[in-house]
Amino acid sequence: MNLQKFSPWNWFKSESADAPTGAVEPRRGEPTPLTSMHQELDRWMDGMLRQFGMPSLESRFGDMPALLRPSLDIAEHDDRYEISVEVPGVEEKDVKLSLDDHRLVIEGEKRQESTTKEERYQRVERSYGSFRRVLDLPGDARVEEIKASFAKGVLRVTVPRSPEAKAARREIPIQG
Repeated sequence: MNLQKFSPWNWFKSESADAPTGAVEPRRGEPTPLTSMHQELDRWMDGMLRQFGMPSLESRFGDMPALLRPSLDIAEHDDRYEISVEVPGVEEKDVKLSLDDHRLVIEGEKRQESTTKEERYQRVERSYGSFRRVLDLPGDARVEEIKASFAKGVLRVTVPRSPEAKAARREIPIQG
């Protein structure tokens, strides 16, 4: 008996194993004294929490750059899966979608710069970083027919399902 079909599909099992590369890696200039102090305080707090047997801040909230990973939604339909990935400020040419074995890999890079010039005042802010999301596709996904589109900062991926998945489903009446 295949017990796999009774448990919900874990789309993110490879991503958690791939955590170090799954995070956004911001590349900015030299750290300021304030960011250095913040990082040192985080390390100190993690050490204190571990001494008392509590999970670290990183395991509770994730690595701070990981919070910047693109949000995604996965909708399951009878004949397909629809995946929407929000990548605001990223251009289509900076997003790469690939299939690695039975895993869908979404990678990209965000480059953003804003400049403000006023009398005796100038500010330039740059934000650069790459992201990577890895989704394990369910067994009924027809990987050879995956289609993707990109519009207004949203990547939409349609993954067709094999008809056998629909045939294996049935409604169970509830008796009162």
